[in-house]
Amino acid sequence: MYSCDDIFDLAIQIEKNGERTLRKAQEKISNPKLIPLLKWLADEEVEHAQWLLQLKSAKQKPIENPELEAFGKSLLRDILGDQSFSLADADFTKIKKAHQLLSLMIEFENDIILFYEMIRSVISDKEALECVDKIIAAENRHVKELQAFIDMEVQS
Repeated sequence: MYSCDDIFDLAIQIEKNGERTLRKAQEKISNPKLIPLLKWLADEEVEHAQWLLQLKSAKQKPIENPELEAFGKSLLRDILGDQSFSLADADFTKIKKAHQLLSLMIEFENDIILFYEMIRSVISDKEALECVDKIIAAENRHVKELQAFIDMEVQS
């Protein structure tokens, strides 16, 4: 039911929602020293969205059934909306240290991975499965990168 195009649209929206939430958080964060980290994290979401857009362009192919395509996109859009997963409930006024912010971002990335795994369970198209697997792998890399930052902070 879902194509690579649908998966990439969904992933791009998730990145945009995350970026928007992180930009708003810059106004709410209690520790101003964390603003550059929030800005960097938001910029990372923009870079991820651009990477996904490039992948989408490379995989673009003619639409076989425009009505089914429109229905699938509408369904995904309704499911996702402006969802920012664990970031939606985060109280940025209570975050005082970088490791707290990075831990929140790891939780966000893990929520996204679970979401993609849920979507993956209803995909039958081999190419769409490859696309979602590529995104899941990228999100897993993000988790490892963020954890490395936490590990460096603990060591210093």
